[in-house]
Amino acid sequence: MTRLLRPLLLTVLLAAIAGAIGAWGGARYVLQRHQQPSLHAFVHEELALTADQERKLAVIEQDFAVRRRAREAELRAANAELAAAIQARHAYSPDVQRAVERFHHAMGELQKETILHVLAMRTVLTADQAAKFDRRISEALTEQVP
Repeated sequence: MTRLLRPLLLTVLLAAIAGAIGAWGGARYVLQRHQQPSLHAFVHEELALTADQERKLAVIEQDFAVRRRAREAELRAANAELAAAIQARHAYSPDVQRAVERFHHAMGELQKETILHVLAMRTVLTADQAAKFDRRISEALTEQVP
């Protein structure tokens, strides 16, 4: 009986491993197929921009990159402040509350900068490109996260 049990268990184990790998690979494939390209990729790859539009967008993107890095640094500093405040008291202290408010403010400022950047990009587009851009923005803002 033991001679038959070992090969049977090995077969079941290998089948389970193969099934798990197949399920994982299938899930990754499906998720990647349904993922939309980034807004940057959409604008540069799907809107058939002219060379002049590309140049104007490069300036807008470079300016935003500087402002985004500054806002992200503020977020990291707020997170560090929050970590220190929590570590100091292990309670929702006034210091924790201030750090949370600082983080929320920094996040709000980053969101504003991003919206201003998106609107600036739109000014470079033709009416047809802008309509496609608007649909993509609307889809991005309203998509449901599973």
